[in-house]
Amino acid sequence: MEDMIFYDRMQFAFTITFHYLFPQLTMGLSLLIVYFKWQYLRTGKVGYNSAAKFWMKIFSLNFMMGVITGIPMEFQFGTNWAKFSELTGSIIGQTLAMEGVFSFFLESTFLGLFLFGEKRLGQKLHFVTGFLVFLGSWISGWFVIATNAWMQHPVGYEILENGKFALTNFKALFSNPWLVPAFLHNQLASLVTASVVMAAIGAFYLLSKIHEENGRLFLKTGVLFGLLSSVLVAFPTGDWNAKNVIKYQPVTFSAMEGIFKSQTGGSEIILIGQPNLKEQKLDNMIAVPKVLSFLTYRNFTTDVKGLNDFDPAKWPTNIPGLYYAYHIMVGLGTILIAIMATGAFLLWRKKIEGSKWLLWIILFTIPFPYIANLAGWYTAELGRQPWLVYNLMETAKGISPTVSAGNSLFTLLGFVGLYVLLGVFFLLLAGKIIWRGPEPKHG
Repeated sequence: MEDMIFYDRMQFAFTITFHYLFPQLTMGLSLLIVYFKWQYLRTGKVGYNSAAKFWMKIFSLNFMMGVITGIPMEFQFGTNWAKFSELTGSIIGQTLAMEGVFSFFLESTFLGLFLFGEKRLGQKLHFVTGFLVFLGSWISGWFVIATNAWMQHPVGYEILENGKFALTNFKALFSNPWLVPAFLHNQLASLVTASVVMAAIGAFYLLSKIHEENGRLFLKTGVLFGLLSSVLVAFPTGDWNAKNVIKYQPVTFSAMEGIFKSQTGGSEIILIGQPNLKEQKLDNMIAVPKVLSFLTYRNFTTDVKGLNDFDPAKWPTNIPGLYYAYHIMVGLGTILIAIMATGAFLLWRKKIEGSKWLLWIILFTIPFPYIANLAGWYTAELGRQPWLVYNLMETAKGISPTVSAGNSLFTLLGFVGLYVLLGVFFLLLAGKIIWRGPEPKHG
């Protein structure tokens, strides 16, 4: 039984991790494409239009990969998690269905019009199609996060005699206090990814001395949007999410911060440390006194609860994983703010193009937002464990009883092999598009 649960969870974790590499770029990139198209309409500079069409090619490739990897993930609700689907399907089925009907078709339809309809539509309608692609991608994120928000903080439901969850208040599903901060945090984090990727491609062009004019535009746009979005991810949206965790999942907050014993008169914030579950402490700890109390409660002397204040049966099942995921997210987010702030300062001083050391740093920063985004999702999901629906349905009770551990392992290995091939295919196509660069201004 334990093997079955482990392999079911590993399969879903692997497929959703690989899948989310693509939507996190497309959601952020869609906004930057709209920005380029708007700038073209406003200024008439053809370089902005070329940039919009170039990045829409990257968007399309990511969109295709997101669809390919998203469909098997959806099927796992029926194969590996049939009991969860049976009991909660009347609620989560609605949000996931709306994601497909209201956002996927909107996004895919107008993506085609943007790619192939510029001459027939004219520039203003072409801008509208780009805006609708952006709208579709963000609505998609809204419905997916609405599903996850209900699992984190279930609202508007009743449990029937047969154990099934029934939705009693449709409005509550979309006014869930967990939803808005999680959505804004996620979308801005996606914008960080897109901005860093754009700035990195611009840095690559300038360092390689190819498509240099485009490189300057991409670098400037990526750095400015990257600074704005990375700051907003930390505050206010990150702060807002942390307050939700404190309010609705306080034991999760204690585990995230590595607080094993309650701290009175002000709690320190942990910069570095390794969880020691046996002795219930952090080893090799570096901390700043009272800062956590201030960040959490705006008061340096407020008490903060530790794990010792909660029933051990309610503790997250993987405290080290949760702790490290959270601190990786925060650490990389802080590094990205510093890099983008340095870039913005050098842009203001008109010295960024000659600062090759920073161009190289930006170029090799590409993995950082991807890792930070995934670590953020791991924080949310590991923090909810051992529950599928927080405090209502345990993970062990949601698996499919007729799917063996061997079947799950076999299909997991199949997914790994297939996705490695898909990843190589994606990198080759993306590399070809990037090397070719945007269309010439006269094109």
